[in-house]
Amino acid sequence: MIPADHPRAKSLHTRERLVDGFRRGLVAPEGLIAHGRGEAFDYLLGERTSAVAKQATEAAAAMLLLSKRPVLSVNGNAAALVPKEIVELAKAIGAAIEVNLFYRTQEREQAIKDELLRFGAKDVLGVGEGASAQIPELSSERRRVDPEGIFVADTVFVPLEDGDRAEALARMGKKVITIDLNPLSRTSRAASVTIVDNLVRAMPALVKAAEALKGKDEKTLQKILAGFDNNENLGRSLMTIRGGTK
Repeated sequence: MIPADHPRAKSLHTRERLVDGFRRGLVAPEGLIAHGRGEAFDYLLGERTSAVAKQATEAAAAMLLLSKRPVLSVNGNAAALVPKEIVELAKAIGAAIEVNLFYRTQEREQAIKDELLRFGAKDVLGVGEGASAQIPELSSERRRVDPEGIFVADTVFVPLEDGDRAEALARMGKKVITIDLNPLSRTSRAASVTIVDNLVRAMPALVKAAEALKGKDEKTLQKILAGFDNNENLGRSLMTIRGGTK
């Protein structure tokens, strides 16, 4: 039992959800290590969402709404931590949802699919034989994608991403949106829009932004994107970590 007044209560609850996800077959053991690495950067951010991240979140929502074939890519950690928000975002922007794993097993794929269906997803791509297409120049299991999903997407949302695939997707001409606590990672630098924030804070904010912008015209959405530069965003995020801005 985690006391409500514990100074690390939110972080501890997040860890519990990941451990529960591991026990239920969603999360790979390596995913627990990856979370710890990311959490170290959250300490440096003061465990709060910066003004820089808020601007990136709005840009990400605008880009997703402007996309013709957006796809939300889901790994085990994302399925364990924010399944409800993933489904909500997919509904808000009309996106497909696809499972994509580095440590891929059919059991994990199915467990993640079942979890997303439990939270209201209508369909989940990339499971089993559904992942029959391949991302060029990528040798890991992440290369396997659904020919009706990521392979033909114009924009791919890849939270908690593997840098190799983010770079490969960018080489394919796709727009990449990510949530990554490390502004220096290959994923952050390869992405079109990087939200430097904790997934459990960023996803609810992204859903809210998408719902707020959903009724806006294309000109308004394009204006939001025109005012956003990801390199500047990453530089400002580094300054936030260093304590230069909020």
